[in-house]
Amino acid sequence: MKNISVIGAGSWGTTLAILLANKGLSVTMWVYEPDQYLAMQQTRVNERYLPGVPLPESLQLSDDLPAAVKSAEVLVMAVPSHAMRGVCRQIAGVVRKSQYIINVAKGIENDTLMRMSEIIDELLPTPTDHIASLYGPSHAEEVSRGIPTAVVSASSSLETARKVRDLFAVEYFRVYSSTDIAGVEFGGSLKNVIAIAAGICDGAGFGDNTKAALLTRALAEMSRLGQILGAEARTFAGLSGIGDLIVTCMSKHSRNRYVGEQIGSGKSLEQVLSEMVMVAEGVKTTRSVHQLTRKYQVEMPISEQVYQVLFHGKSPHDAVYELMTRDAKEED
Repeated sequence: MKNISVIGAGSWGTTLAILLANKGLSVTMWVYEPDQYLAMQQTRVNERYLPGVPLPESLQLSDDLPAAVKSAEVLVMAVPSHAMRGVCRQIAGVVRKSQYIINVAKGIENDTLMRMSEIIDELLPTPTDHIASLYGPSHAEEVSRGIPTAVVSASSSLETARKVRDLFAVEYFRVYSSTDIAGVEFGGSLKNVIAIAAGICDGAGFGDNTKAALLTRALAEMSRLGQILGAEARTFAGLSGIGDLIVTCMSKHSRNRYVGEQIGSGKSLEQVLSEMVMVAEGVKTTRSVHQLTRKYQVEMPISEQVYQVLFHGKSPHDAVYELMTRDAKEED
């Protein structure tokens, strides 16, 4: 694993490309937007998505997607979750079975309700045991500056999970391995919905008690849905579960928390999204979670209220009132 292509030049893709290049590996990063590609070539900084962080001299930039794919032993898929299917279709004819594919996008596709690794597995010729996902509490703004971070590499193959672990591990970026790829992906995706809820709490002026209750009960419903869909309960107590939940709900860097905060303060979803440069994955994932709860008849009260606030204009105060006045029950 010495020749890597990072597919996508957002903040996280750029951060991982920098990390790998600084390890002395041969790294190419594919940049989708032509103006961004030209600007990065000239300035050697991704000012749009990761300002102030210089690109290593060894990091190669490319605007040729098939060429970037062909040159690599490992593909790091760092495109937004809603773009994953389209990009996979574009590269299906050039991906080799010998390549490893590492997904770092967090989300559940609308309508198909597929995780990102499942989309990759469906569309690309790479064997299932060569596919992994890298998730955890890892804001690009901090990792790119060498702030200590821990994540988890997950694959159906423990050997692949360990290879990915070793590929990314450096002194400030600790990587654990797991074979529960479903649990890791569900944890890292579902927490984005809860981060929107946490932001709504902040914007609406609720307190620390509210947010503590939110995170605790959200973890229970995340685990409940995950287990129905084949994940292990213990995974939600790990880095891609409670770890990612904490950082995404509490951090100033969280785009999903920001969306919720703006909505809680009175803005519409359309207004908030129109003002953002980066993607808040939790908005689309909220739709998918709503579809999953209907399909599997599983109780997800917090996620359901987020759906109602985002897409049906429900008042955040009304949503919290409904959550607080639900029928009494034992804690699960």
